[in-house]
Amino acid sequence: MKPMRFLALLGLLGIALLLSAQVPDIKIPRRAPEQPVPFSHKTHAGTVGLACKQCHVMPEPGDYMTLPATQVCMGCHTTVKKDSPHIAKVAAAHEAGTPLKWAPVYRIPDFVGFSHKRHTAVQDVTCATCHGPVATRDVLSREKEISMQACMDCHRQKRAENGCTFCHDAR
Repeated sequence: MKPMRFLALLGLLGIALLLSAQVPDIKIPRRAPEQPVPFSHKTHAGTVGLACKQCHVMPEPGDYMTLPATQVCMGCHTTVKKDSPHIAKVAAAHEAGTPLKWAPVYRIPDFVGFSHKRHTAVQDVTCATCHGPVATRDVLSREKEISMQACMDCHRQKRAENGCTFCHDAR
């Protein structure tokens, strides 16, 4: 093989490796990530009836939903199930001012513009539309696809804007 072809091939391979490292796997199914403490959405959202936004705050401008701070958990768990070793771990982190390192189940690539606020303002679009039936799950894993195709299909069904620059910056 000629040296220039080899270098070109090597360069393309390097670019492919960089791109694959930066773009998260957005296809389903995916195994549940390990969390710092076990957490059941089925218990908290299903049985107790907590709304998503009670634990997952959406600060302005509304692009992201946050993962719960220990003070949110301790709002109930100073009295509820306080003898649990898992709650003790949450309480210790709270007292130390150390956040729990929750592992996100869904992550949108950085090159995609997404607003939770805009999406949740649409009639019949709920958290479950994109995240699945969370309130029925003891352990969360990604079960809904968040690929460009899945998003575009949903936009078509909802008759929403579907042009490239709606989700991607024009460069």
